[in-house]
Amino acid sequence: MQIYVIQPGDSIFTISNAFGVTPNEIISINELDAPNNLVVGQTIVIPIVGQYYFVQPGDSLFTIANRFQLSVQQLAEINQISIYTPLQVGFRLYIPELPKREISSLAYVEPLGGTFSETLKNEARQRSPYLTYLALFSFRVNRDGTLDRPPTNSIQEIAATGNASPTLVVTNLEGDSFSTDLARIIVTDTAVQDTLLDEIVNTATEEGYRDVHFDFEFLPRDARENYNNFLRKAKARLSEAGLLMSTALAPKTSADQQGILYEAHDYRAHGEIADFVVLMTYEWGYSAGPAMPVSPLNEVERVIDYALTEIPAEKIMLGQNLYGYDWTLPFVAGESFARSLSPQQAIALAREVNAAISYDYTAQAPHFSYYDENGRQHVVWFEDARSIQAKFDLIKRKNLRGISYWKLGLSFPQNWVLLDNNFIITKL
Repeated sequence: MQIYVIQPGDSIFTISNAFGVTPNEIISINELDAPNNLVVGQTIVIPIVGQYYFVQPGDSLFTIANRFQLSVQQLAEINQISIYTPLQVGFRLYIPELPKREISSLAYVEPLGGTFSETLKNEARQRSPYLTYLALFSFRVNRDGTLDRPPTNSIQEIAATGNASPTLVVTNLEGDSFSTDLARIIVTDTAVQDTLLDEIVNTATEEGYRDVHFDFEFLPRDARENYNNFLRKAKARLSEAGLLMSTALAPKTSADQQGILYEAHDYRAHGEIADFVVLMTYEWGYSAGPAMPVSPLNEVERVIDYALTEIPAEKIMLGQNLYGYDWTLPFVAGESFARSLSPQQAIALAREVNAAISYDYTAQAPHFSYYDENGRQHVVWFEDARSIQAKFDLIKRKNLRGISYWKLGLSFPQNWVLLDNNFIITKL
């Protein structure tokens, strides 16, 4: 699979001719809504076997071979050159299709407004073949330990479409936010815990969920051990019922990281207790914050490197956003709020405002800026084929269990194409 960045003067016809595929193949796989109006800097994937690599400054045959897990001799033979041939910048090398490794994948699906819309159902059906777990967000815990259910109709049928396993997500959400008070009740009141675990086990076993996923956030800092002990209790109950247990963890870079998001999340304990964990490695750039990449690779890797000191790699799922944000400048804390948009919507916006897309190679993230009709400057950060491939390469490099997506319903077709091209998805 070739990742290609649109250059000035490119058209679908010139690109298809260069790579020996039909225009319709490119249009279809990228779900292009305006194939005759490409955006400079837009990234597309081209369905070829293997890929071409263009030599960059500082490259050598050794560094390129190492990057693609080939020997220098293999790379030279494939391209019919000597291992001593000096490489010129821009020289094209063919890289054969690489072996795939197995990973697990999870995607959250969140019915909004009390309904599971047909559009969201169709998206979940379409993506379920790419998933190990389809995670229904969320079953909210009440203060007496009972559960408020999301719309659950069709979740088992949808998951079965692609042989994905339904996951029951349990949260301490009250209203529009995670509740610290509710979290304290859950992790300290044994009667509430008993009611909660009874409800979870009964619901999961009766309705066919395979994994129970705890996403408890904004826990009080002094409840760390209480939360760990609750998870031990939950794990024992769930294992008796033949259920897996997983947890969501805030993105920490040290054990003593300060802040209500982090202090009660004990990486080592979760790594010991849970079957796997999801690291929420996104929201550096967020709706109420300043404009910046949502999941910059350099920051994500810092979290992974710390996590690996506490949790086995085979239990770690990398969290990945399927969205970006459009910020209006200047940013004013408490007053400025970015609007979210899908990668496809970001491309359409760049086309509408006639903006070329740039790429930050440190963060591994695309971005562009524009001025609206009122003269206000905007900055957009989002995801593309390059940024998601960088995350896949990180998963391979760190030998992680897999990837977890927040959330379905936002169009990013290149992600699914590249996920399939890089990995074999485990099915339970």
